[in-house]
Amino acid sequence: MTVIVLRRHQVEVYVDVDAGVPTIVHWGAPLGDIDTTTLRAAVERPVVAGMLDVVAPISVVPEEGSGYYGRPGLAGHRMNGRAWSPRFAPSSVVADGEHGVTVVAVDAVAELTLTTTIHLGETLVVQCRLDNDGADPYVLDRLSVTVALPAQASELLRFTGRWSRELHPVRAEFTSGVFAAENRSGRTSAEYPPLLFAGTPGFGEWHGEVWGMHLAWSGNHHIWAEVLNDTRRAVQFGELLQPGEIVLQPGQSYDTPELYGSYSATGLTNASWGFHRTLRARPTHPTSERPVMLNIWEAVYFDHDNDRLRDLATVAASVGVERYVVDDGWFGSRRHDGSGLGDWVVSPDVYPDGLAPLIQHVTDLGMEFGIWVEPEMVNPDSDVYRAHPEWALVTNGYEPVLGRSQLLLNLAHPGAFAHVLGQLDALLRDHDISYVKWDMNRNHCQASGADDAAGTHAQTLAFYRLISTLGQRHPHVEFESCSSGGGRIDFEVLRHTQRVWTSDCIDPLERQTIQRNTSLFIPPELMGAHIASPTSHVTGRTHNIGFRSVTALFGHLGIEWNLLTMSNRDRETVTAVIELYKRFRHLIHHGDLVRFDTAANGPGHAVDPAGIANGVYAADRSEALIAVTQLRTGTSLAIPPLRLPGLDPSRNYLIRKVSVPGERGVPVQRQPGWLTSGITLSGRQLAVLGLQMPAMNPETSILLHFEAQP
Repeated sequence: MTVIVLRRHQVEVYVDVDAGVPTIVHWGAPLGDIDTTTLRAAVERPVVAGMLDVVAPISVVPEEGSGYYGRPGLAGHRMNGRAWSPRFAPSSVVADGEHGVTVVAVDAVAELTLTTTIHLGETLVVQCRLDNDGADPYVLDRLSVTVALPAQASELLRFTGRWSRELHPVRAEFTSGVFAAENRSGRTSAEYPPLLFAGTPGFGEWHGEVWGMHLAWSGNHHIWAEVLNDTRRAVQFGELLQPGEIVLQPGQSYDTPELYGSYSATGLTNASWGFHRTLRARPTHPTSERPVMLNIWEAVYFDHDNDRLRDLATVAASVGVERYVVDDGWFGSRRHDGSGLGDWVVSPDVYPDGLAPLIQHVTDLGMEFGIWVEPEMVNPDSDVYRAHPEWALVTNGYEPVLGRSQLLLNLAHPGAFAHVLGQLDALLRDHDISYVKWDMNRNHCQASGADDAAGTHAQTLAFYRLISTLGQRHPHVEFESCSSGGGRIDFEVLRHTQRVWTSDCIDPLERQTIQRNTSLFIPPELMGAHIASPTSHVTGRTHNIGFRSVTALFGHLGIEWNLLTMSNRDRETVTAVIELYKRFRHLIHHGDLVRFDTAANGPGHAVDPAGIANGVYAADRSEALIAVTQLRTGTSLAIPPLRLPGLDPSRNYLIRKVSVPGERGVPVQRQPGWLTSGITLSGRQLAVLGLQMPAMNPETSILLHFEAQP
């Protein structure tokens, strides 16, 4: 056994490179001094009666041809079904110190080369490339990245959802059988986000071993988690390819999306930090303070009136807004949602003098100007579709299926790509625009490109190319990934964007759960979190402004509310909330995000607790900001003590309640005295003893500031 050992941040990865396709023998806590002979003896599997004479490894791409009886990592064939079961032999191994290794394997019979790159940084990153070395085409049906997990990883945390209810957790035993999810929506999806955690039974935020995995891809994908009958566990992630979507011609290659993995010996919160630090280390990560936004959608919808929008901007600046965003309805014939998509020119009907006067007014007030677009879509009722119906991403001979009265525009078509690039490039060149909200609001359906072959893969790559080109030409512009809310949140889209719209639902009760689970892999400065109007646009529920504000505080703050209809008191309250955000945003956007298991949440199994707590610790543990939220009535009369591990055990912390403008009081006879006078406890005491929380009404939060004492 030839083993390459990767080490970083108390995580070790042992990669066996002898067999051609590398096998991750161990990914987890450091093993200490161990030689390869001892390691081989420790992990060697028995050969049992009734089975093959070999035990095929769970390699990064498991091979049916080597005797692996789980799901193979590679599926494909040449003409007449040949080369359907490859078996790769070693070709070369190149190690990159203690942080990476690249392994090349060749199947001379199938005429294929498989290159696997494994890198250990803030997270484990694995990617494969398949080359067609033959003289005839190779039809690729699937190439997945597979990671073996240890036997103690016997519980899964996965996520499901829908529009306006993204990233809701589902826990299940991982002791037998298969969990599978297939996303065919053409985007990352709200239903089956490419995120999965496995761990020891009952793992929580601060306890249990956890292995988190995320596929960085914004198109179709699949997840496959399997327990073999010899107790071995494997998890596969990969792009879901439609029939015939990838045909490798001689000399062509296919690269899998990158699989990111974060290991923690101490629970989910620590695993999150690996994902967060990976994103924060990227050169595309925003470095400036995240400006307070006003998005005008729920204020005006399609009713764009110049005077009204100017007045709205004036009020926005007066309450402390720093970025003003014009949403849908500014272009072409877009007076409603059935017309105009694809015509990215300023509407002379709505803006007879163009956008320049409104932009000038906004920037004169000291705010940035932003704008909404949906470049991957086209309405049949649009100038571009009437001129070029062949640019639609549909299958010829069939009546196309509409979604939201719109079709997909085939960005892989050179003419369509050039049209959209030209119009958006001109928009950003000719206007002082600092921010683009990039939306994508419908699923793919019978999406065919050239020769009526499946086109989702090519469309996804063309989307990346389009937004990347615009970013290179206009480096001062920030982009947000929005897709019916949180339908396109992944690490690959975040190579090209500086923000994700977490959900179209900004009802704070729903947002508490959505944002908490999104934070498992996305840091708060990248998550759009807005203060809603009193009555939610999506759910119809009404909440006080204190609850709405605290919920939006732990993200990139914005407002989605018609400021012109506010009372003077509400404007004063919003001004104070924005000041509170500006006071704490550096801590929130640069610290370590933390979540806590409440007693109501038990050992981590309950997914619908009555109360939750989350916040941020400063990286140097000099301060912290924690929100405790009562979501609904519970079985207890009061919230139990909250234990807060992870602070400096040797330091004392002065804990004070932060007054939140507009918060609602609780009619109780007596609350704990520390609420008014403050209390000082050590980090050790907070972790072991905890702090008794006050009685709270449903749908309310309290905000606590922890300051380390000299």
